Amino acid sequence: MATHMSKCRSWSRVQRFGIAAYRKYSSGSGYPNISLSSPLPGIPKPVFASVDGQEKYETKITTLDNGLRVASQNKFGQFCTSTAQYGSKDEILLTLEKHGGICDCQTSRDTTMYAVSAEVKGLDTVVSLLSDVVLQPRLLDEEIEMTRMAVRFELEDLNMRPDPEPLLTEMIHAAAYRGNTVGLPRVCPVDNVDKIDKKVLHRYLSNYYCPERMVLAGVGIEHEHLVKCARKYLQDVKPVWGMNTAANVDLSVAQYTGGIIKMEKDMSDVSLGPTPIPELTHIMIGLESCSFLEDDFIPFAVLNMMMGGGGSFSAGGPGKGMFTRLYLNVLNRHHWMYNATSYHHSYEDSGLLCIHASADPRQVREMVEIITREFIQMAASAGEMELERAKTQLKSMLMMNLESRPVIFEDVGRQVLSTGKRKLPHELCDLISNVTASDIKRVTTKMLRSKPAVAALGDLKELPSYEHIQAALSSKDGRLPRIYRLFR
Repeated sequence: MATHMSKCRSWSRVQRFGIAAYRKYSSGSGYPNISLSSPLPGIPKPVFASVDGQEKYETKITTLDNGLRVASQNKFGQFCTSTAQYGSKDEILLTLEKHGGICDCQTSRDTTMYAVSAEVKGLDTVVSLLSDVVLQPRLLDEEIEMTRMAVRFELEDLNMRPDPEPLLTEMIHAAAYRGNTVGLPRVCPVDNVDKIDKKVLHRYLSNYYCPERMVLAGVGIEHEHLVKCARKYLQDVKPVWGMNTAANVDLSVAQYTGGIIKMEKDMSDVSLGPTPIPELTHIMIGLESCSFLEDDFIPFAVLNMMMGGGGSFSAGGPGKGMFTRLYLNVLNRHHWMYNATSYHHSYEDSGLLCIHASADPRQVREMVEIITREFIQMAASAGEMELERAKTQLKSMLMMNLESRPVIFEDVGRQVLSTGKRKLPHELCDLISNVTASDIKRVTTKMLRSKPAVAALGDLKELPSYEHIQAALSSKDGRLPRIYRLFR
């Protein structure tokens, strides 16, 4: 009770202090002219946490005799992130539940990730489970058939969902890297679903699931403990598909081609109901950027943040992207455009910076010209304020995301897998801070020399030809060639 009363008295003092401060500044005829960046008089100076330039716990990396890399990042807390032995999926989940664990598996265009989060004391069990799932999958016929059904449903859903972004992303990659590497379908084509059986899966696993292509990454774990578990469960384990030497590993480098992929589609009934989405045509235009291994990756990341954008009904203010170029120059000036968003996809040997825009089918030509003009204007000198805002926003997003344990885990795994080491957050922040307006102009000028990649979805009657889009991106002002029509 005494403690409770003490807290109440403390809160009362805080309230009285707040009211007194408010009265002080609201008395008189007007508010004082105080900048938001200046400290308020009478308020104690804040004390912020600081570091000595190095993280207390750096990423440790060990390579086992079989080539598998083990990387760990220590982090305060009781949880860590990091199957013939297990009879079924239910048995795996029950084993995890004993250690308060959860599991996940996801794939991107260039990596596959198996993730488990559980109590630290269950690390031995968790690594054993991961080893079993990755190297000893049973692949029962009934499970493969159930997966086929799930894939068919997802393929149908992909073409029916109101949000076209996943489909457009597939199309822009297919246009940019026609017939090779990251331009190949990420989702299984319908015709191939029934062709994938246990034999095909084992052949794929034997080619790509080899130790030198793997990283065991852990967060919140003592490094030596993780290495010990890796040696125990991942070093001398014979996979269920045998110890055959990989024979058909695709080591080809991504070849950027540029081009256009069009899909005529009726979008008038994509979302019915009391507030239906209007019929829209979606266009995505992209140019080749760089790989995440190149020094220009950071300037491109800043450029992407500077372009920003979003939907026409997005809410927010500073920090929410409302002062990015695609909001100020596009959505705020052209009320009929429903979306204008910049994306940056980067891989080990190439990259793609693109802008997605949506509008009424009758205004597609005008919309395309607005986007091509924005690409050309990227090469103009960036203002000091907008550049600093983009860099600050990028650093803020980076640090905020790395507050999450699963994000740290994924960051450790991806960096070590691709580069063999990990850049710490303060190193990345320093690189971002060093980006200048001349860097932005340089990478943009280089990007504009590449052929455009175009993806178009919806009613495409007013879509300009690919040659006209390419001509606009090669011009000084980004305008499409004029078309003169005798009749409409």
